[in-house]
Amino acid sequence: MDYVVGDVQGCFDSLQALLKKINFNKDRDRIYFLGDVINRGNKSLETLRFIHSFKDNMKMVLGNHDFHLLVCALTDRKPNKKDTFLEILNTHDKQSLLDYLLNRPLVIEYGNALLVHAGIPPQWDKSEVMKNAEIVHQKLRANDPKEFLSKMYGNEPSIWTNELGIDENCRYTINALMRMRFCKENGELEFDHKLDVDQNPIGFKAWFLHEKRLLKETEIYFGHWSTLNNVVTKNIFALDHGCVWGESLTAFNLSTKEYTSQQSIESR
Repeated sequence: MDYVVGDVQGCFDSLQALLKKINFNKDRDRIYFLGDVINRGNKSLETLRFIHSFKDNMKMVLGNHDFHLLVCALTDRKPNKKDTFLEILNTHDKQSLLDYLLNRPLVIEYGNALLVHAGIPPQWDKSEVMKNAEIVHQKLRANDPKEFLSKMYGNEPSIWTNELGIDENCRYTINALMRMRFCKENGELEFDHKLDVDQNPIGFKAWFLHEKRLLKETEIYFGHWSTLNNVVTKNIFALDHGCVWGESLTAFNLSTKEYTSQQSIESR
């Protein structure tokens, strides 16, 4: 069986309970994680090591917290007070874990579906998504990604154009695929609000609610937005169910289309 799992965020015990619930078998099953496997929870190191150890049948896309770890590990940026991944920065196998993350894609194609951490800008078709994600992926896999990573923080450019330089192209792509919630129909990004879907800032909508979105007929599985549990939109599967905030961790069976959820153990 193939499963998609939402944001783990270092909730290792909940992840183990969820895998037991779905009877995960390493010789039979595959798990696709939607990014943010680390940070905020208390067992980021254990979680990342576990996923890395099963790399043949556990796949993941990069989320903003995973990307933040890479930036803090490989540039001069310091972790902030809320970060809980310091053990990873000090462990003996740090380099192999960082190399693993550097080699993760921003988007995974699964049949006709797309797996991504935050979402897909309305104005991009599948070829545009994969092309721009691959540009970032190649930059991360360079011999020394420090310079690249050091230039990738910031909210600009907020609008995509074909005239963007390579750094601006990559920054927009990272922000859209890893951080986006609300945007305009032309893909203009907005990062000041983390509201529920029906409390959109003026002029903006949740990225998946734009009527002229080019990928309306493509199934998209994503995490990042933990207040979307009850959103019902065709071909949209929101799988961050707020485990790190005391809610649940969810696996979606890609064959049977069934959800399996595990109430957060860490919050007890």
